[in-house]
Amino acid sequence: MVAPVRQHAEGWKQQLKLLVVTQYFHPENFRVNELVAEMVRRGHDVTVLTGLPNYPQGRFFPGYGWLGPWRELIAGAQVFRVPLFLRARGNGWRLALNYLSFAFCASLAALIRIPRAQDAIFVFEPSPITVGLPAIAASWRCNAPIVFWVLDLWPESLEATGAVRSPWILGRVERLVKWIYSRCHLVLGQSKSFLDNIARLGVPPARLRYFPNWIETGYEAAVLAAERVGRNEFRIVYAGNIGAAQDFSAVIEAAVKLAQTAPQVRWIVAGDGRMASWVKREVAARGLQEKFELLGQLPPQDMPALFASADALLVALRADPVFALTIPGKVQSYLASGKPVLAMLDGEGARVVEESGAGLAAPAGDADRLAELALRLTAMSAQELEQMGSQARDYAAREFGREVLFERLENWLQEAAENHQSKRKHEHAR
Repeated sequence: MVAPVRQHAEGWKQQLKLLVVTQYFHPENFRVNELVAEMVRRGHDVTVLTGLPNYPQGRFFPGYGWLGPWRELIAGAQVFRVPLFLRARGNGWRLALNYLSFAFCASLAALIRIPRAQDAIFVFEPSPITVGLPAIAASWRCNAPIVFWVLDLWPESLEATGAVRSPWILGRVERLVKWIYSRCHLVLGQSKSFLDNIARLGVPPARLRYFPNWIETGYEAAVLAAERVGRNEFRIVYAGNIGAAQDFSAVIEAAVKLAQTAPQVRWIVAGDGRMASWVKREVAARGLQEKFELLGQLPPQDMPALFASADALLVALRADPVFALTIPGKVQSYLASGKPVLAMLDGEGARVVEESGAGLAAPAGDADRLAELALRLTAMSAQELEQMGSQARDYAAREFGREVLFERLENWLQEAAENHQSKRKHEHAR
């Protein structure tokens, strides 16, 4: 039975026993870390089921290894960890083993280790979809509803990145996705365009919700008083995953074109991923060492200051129908930072950049257009760039504010728990 925890304008909020299922968690840098801390702050009893941290480097973080630790207290939440195969550099069979080993070990843990008393289960799914399997095991054991947050569409993303080309395998993955969605009380999509794809797999409209990424802590006021690094250098900063989806081949082509027409442009890249080594080699092969600064993976607390040093922030995705449905998670933080956004993507992401007035967007894969827009930004006055940044901040606060979105999610979790309890009472009364 859920218990009252605090009173809001709309009535009493209920204290939930909430299980969060996620393959990735602190010290790995994902938004689910903030979500867990916020739900604890709001008075809920939160348990996390996750794996041993090894993303994105493919090796254990310091303090973790094959001997655990298997249980921790982080941000006020009880954290249960399970073993899994290391992802290495995130390629082929090693990545598949990483996904499947977590799904298997976490499902066992859901059946025998996780406290049985749970009011609701929240699933964080940036990829893989198999994170839904331990959630279903926990739902069966705890008799609790699942709220599933989709941040990556399967099987579409497997095909788009070239990870899987077999129609037979893709078909089997689609059947698995349908099965997982069918066992969820609510399915949340990170963009409005996601909802049509999720509905196509049999989820009725009544169980669909739009839930975008929120602005991460620390970015809102990071650059308000920041000074430009120097008039002889225009810094374009990229932060995040460096994988096949981010199309760094086109970014490098744009950099080659700008090396002659805009020698003041410097590309700052912070992040890691399966294509990071290729980017480093390609930069050297193209003679762009003086134009690129490759920082590697930085701790989250360093990112606002890095954004503050930028003249523009870069986001890119490959040309593919599934990526056109996506709003990359970094976009919200970029907007909140108050810097112009330089984008090379299609669909939802481009719409947000253009609708907000926050920057300029080239079509996905169009290196010529990206170079042209970067050149246009370098020609703008400080006042014009500041105006873009101001519009970015205003749009971010209006569309992706943390408090509004967390309140919305909390209400949905309450709804799921209460509806499930009501259903159980009705069944017992018959």
